[in-house]
Amino acid sequence: MSAVQADVVIVGGGLVGCAAALHLRGRGASVAVVEKNQLGAAASGVNFGGVRRNGRKLAELPIAARAIKVWKRLPELVGSDCEYEITGNIKVARNDEDLDLIAAHAEAQGQYGVEVQILGRNTLRDRYPWLGPSAAGAAYCPSDGQANPRLVGPAFARAARAAGAELIELDGARHVERDGSGFVVETESGRTLRGGALINSSGAWGARLAARFGEKVEIWPMEPQMIVTEPAPYFMLPVLAVMGGDVYARQIPRGNVIFGGRSGTADLDVGFARVNAEESLTTLARTIDIIPRVAELSVIRFWSGVEGCTPDHLPVLCPSRTTPGLVHAFGFSGHGFCLGPASGAVAAELALDGRSETPIEGFDIGRFEEAAS
Repeated sequence: MSAVQADVVIVGGGLVGCAAALHLRGRGASVAVVEKNQLGAAASGVNFGGVRRNGRKLAELPIAARAIKVWKRLPELVGSDCEYEITGNIKVARNDEDLDLIAAHAEAQGQYGVEVQILGRNTLRDRYPWLGPSAAGAAYCPSDGQANPRLVGPAFARAARAAGAELIELDGARHVERDGSGFVVETESGRTLRGGALINSSGAWGARLAARFGEKVEIWPMEPQMIVTEPAPYFMLPVLAVMGGDVYARQIPRGNVIFGGRSGTADLDVGFARVNAEESLTTLARTIDIIPRVAELSVIRFWSGVEGCTPDHLPVLCPSRTTPGLVHAFGFSGHGFCLGPASGAVAAELALDGRSETPIEGFDIGRFEEAAS
């Protein structure tokens, strides 16, 4: 089996990896992607589907702004809108203390150009009468939205392949090393890929790959628990999240309500997650408290998956500190769906140019070592 030679090899074929491949091909670089599962099927395909800036950590807002511009261009980039809609987002508080925190964060977001309106209890209930009495107020961002995670990763994969990228799925990276001026990746099936640069976009497994090059990152493999109801008359336009993250919900035009809450832990060696019935029932009760109408609906499907969470809940998106030519793009901590299209572009720029115009200072891998010292 002959070796695949490329300018850039990407380990991890999720949304970030496939977006990086598409961007690299747009720059004229040859690229090969290796993915142990199906393309776009891990965290990229099992997440909630929110595309938001509202309530996001301030360090992520510049890359989120770049990502929103990409989301708006999906049909021309990947041939599908992937059910992306600008529906607005409400960040709900259960009490006045939480509402004060939400309002303070909204003010800080305003310095990054994020338009957020603070809604008191009465205004919130008048505008969204389907909310329960425990909703004490909210921050509303009209420019946020949602998309279908089952469509987005595969759409970027198809577009990258059509643009000339070599995409290999169901064949994980067994061994990765730096060899002379480039990198060598050996897959489980015996393929060999060689590249001048390497992008580590292997999600929850990204820390394991970084460790091979002497860079330590603690990753908590989290297991989102997603629940889908039967279709109901469409009543809920904005995406909803509750302060603290124990409830998030959205309704799609077909009428299904999709919701989730806190995540369990997953086994990286197993590679797949199982729905936790107890956690799902707890999430259902919390959701009914905020959206009582959900109690009238039958649940028709659950799903789960594996995502990687860093200690500070910010991604690792940076050049390696130990190995020239290595770029890290992993650990998105449940935030990677919105950020993915732009994060892939940034990773591609780092691989080709060594820099990006998008501010990513808060995502450097060295922050963990500095915090420990």
